Amino acid sequence: MSEKNSRVLAREWPYDRCNAFKEELRKAASEWFKKRKYRCHPSMSYCLSSYESWRKNIICDDVVSFIDAERGVDHEKQLEEQQEDYRESGNGFPLHKYIHHGLSSQALAFNLVGPLFQRNDIEPLIHALADAGISWRDDDKTRCAIFEYEDRKTFNEDSGQPTSIDVVLYGSQTRVFIEVKLTESEFGGCSVFAAGDCEGRMPSHDDLGECYLHHINRKYWVLAKEHGLLQMPMFNGAICPFASYYQFYRELLFALAHDGAFVLLHDERNPAFMRVRKDGTGEPRGLWPLLTEGIPGNLKNRVGRITVQALVKKIEASGRHDDWIGEFKKKYALKP
Repeated sequence: MSEKNSRVLAREWPYDRCNAFKEELRKAASEWFKKRKYRCHPSMSYCLSSYESWRKNIICDDVVSFIDAERGVDHEKQLEEQQEDYRESGNGFPLHKYIHHGLSSQALAFNLVGPLFQRNDIEPLIHALADAGISWRDDDKTRCAIFEYEDRKTFNEDSGQPTSIDVVLYGSQTRVFIEVKLTESEFGGCSVFAAGDCEGRMPSHDDLGECYLHHINRKYWVLAKEHGLLQMPMFNGAICPFASYYQFYRELLFALAHDGAFVLLHDERNPAFMRVRKDGTGEPRGLWPLLTEGIPGNLKNRVGRITVQALVKKIEASGRHDDWIGEFKKKYALKP
């Protein structure tokens, strides 16, 4: 009996593949745009024709108005009575380069969380966070919600693109920093490594100056040491975890530096972040269990994960968003 060839073995792989998930979303986005007769990219029917047409990628008109207003608001003045250091710049938040793409994670955040923000009803999100072990201790009067939070002072990022958090809930007692992923298959890596200026070796804990970023006075390693991340298995191998997973640990440290919690919001169908065998056996795999392995015990209640599907269920259960949540499910190929 001959051995199975690679094509046969590929079909027997016990985990779902990312490409199948992406194709499902492309089809749904294409149908959603087609139904509305929106002009799309000539070779990508799941992407609008131009960046300027991004508003057509947003489900609720009031969210579009909210985004436009937020981008023109002086946030420091607006929020100084609640949190003077809430946002360094008063220029509003940036829109991503591919905000007009049907599979844009920023558009997903606007479409899923935006209505909650705009209508001052983030209770469904707070309930989803609670299920993930992230508690909220503030009342309505002390909490704020914002997209694309930046603070150059946290890591001394005095030049270049600073660390930016997709969604932030900010209160007097509780702060939650949320990274949103849709079809992405990774957390961004270190640009110094990508440029070929570092071999990706883990620097000595006693000589962090071997890292270029530490040399130019970025505070990533300082905060990693302060919060106990150097105890984790990931920080005690031959390969520097920042080389491939720079974004994850940078955002985790950002949240910890602001006395907050770090949360990943992702689609449960994307196997990059969490996957289980099709037969349900074995331990979960994916980037989330890999990167959180060995999180110090005192930080476990400050690191959590929620899914798009779980948040949608909370929104539906509230009964307060029936005018748009069904459309959201169609746009992102969620079960009715």
